[in-house]
Amino acid sequence: MAEKAISMQLSGKKILLAVTGSIAAYKAPLFVRLLVKAGAEVKVITTPAAEKFVSPLSLATVSKHPVWNNVNDGATWNNHVALGLWADAMIIAPCSANTLGKLANGLCDNLVCAVYLSARCPVFIAPAMDEDMWLHASTRHNVKTLRTYGNHIIPVAHGELASGLVGDGRMAEPEDMVKFLSDHFSDTNKPLKGLNALVTAGPTYERIDPVRFIGNFSSGKMGVAIAEALADKGAKVTLVSGPSSVYTYHSGINTIRIESAEQMYDECIAVFGKCDITVMAAAVADYRPEETADHKIKKTDKALDIKLVKTKDILAALGALKQPRQLLAGFALETNDEIQNAKQKLNTKNADLIVLNSLRDAGAGFGHDTNKITIISSQGSLSLPLQSKREAAEAIVNKIVELRHAEKTV
Repeated sequence: MAEKAISMQLSGKKILLAVTGSIAAYKAPLFVRLLVKAGAEVKVITTPAAEKFVSPLSLATVSKHPVWNNVNDGATWNNHVALGLWADAMIIAPCSANTLGKLANGLCDNLVCAVYLSARCPVFIAPAMDEDMWLHASTRHNVKTLRTYGNHIIPVAHGELASGLVGDGRMAEPEDMVKFLSDHFSDTNKPLKGLNALVTAGPTYERIDPVRFIGNFSSGKMGVAIAEALADKGAKVTLVSGPSSVYTYHSGINTIRIESAEQMYDECIAVFGKCDITVMAAAVADYRPEETADHKIKKTDKALDIKLVKTKDILAALGALKQPRQLLAGFALETNDEIQNAKQKLNTKNADLIVLNSLRDAGAGFGHDTNKITIISSQGSLSLPLQSKREAAEAIVNKIVELRHAEKTV
């Protein structure tokens, strides 16, 4: 029965397997064979070091595709971008400590790294190394970094290692990795499938003249992480992003770039009606210049007075339009009376959820890769420790899933 369920999830899926230089590479042919048996189409790429542990001929035979190990084989160019676009999922198994470090730091000196940097599909990483290497602080840092990028880390197993020792660091067994991939494609792991979501991210820039603006320090990282977490749960996401250097290439996300609060308001109003879930994570300017000069304002001896007027309150506007089927979440960045102010915002904006940030928490808020949040709803509040913005995003989305489920069972 379990085998039939796995075949249903993996049938027709395009799986790109990357094999790196680890003794665990000897398990790769069996892994490929199990995937093919489940109905998946499998292509294999390797690092040069991997071929010291497993034969490309073996991998080509079981996958029924040529095996690539170089971007340029001297006669032809192996299109790493095309491989990254072809796959429904990429899995790096085994992933050595060396490759783990390269992926975490964006290094690109072989085909596996090049395809990884080009992939737009979910990426799964199955580490394999000795226990001391696995527990080393640099490896732990690299694993944490890769998780913040949205990669899925397949847990290592405890058992006999190549060194002869027994401990953590052993690559997961092929059967377990097949189950891990199958679970990813299962609808039970996509509770938001068929739903539309709207997410805002980043700052807004309110122009003073063609070269100056009023803005804030928001990077957009939190909003993008939430958009990706929603898409991973199956939602079709529209991301309305202010000026930001943070991008997402998730296939389930359509990104609309804007500059000002007025533009963000217009885009949100235009799509909100068809959205089941909306998360307003952008740091929208509260004020804008009443007038914008059409030329650069020259510096003079006189003081420059700029009259500011309020921007439109997007969260309040959407709250007024919200229908019973819709869930609306907002953010509150506070410096004092945090919980009280966030609860007040929950009520006055007609929101279902408020995510509270405090600038008093080190490592949280604008510009950081980490965040410390409190999730507030009518059910109460949940305070979370400092963690990566990706982990915080998953906690927010899990709460959204919980609230939607609660509504259905009422």
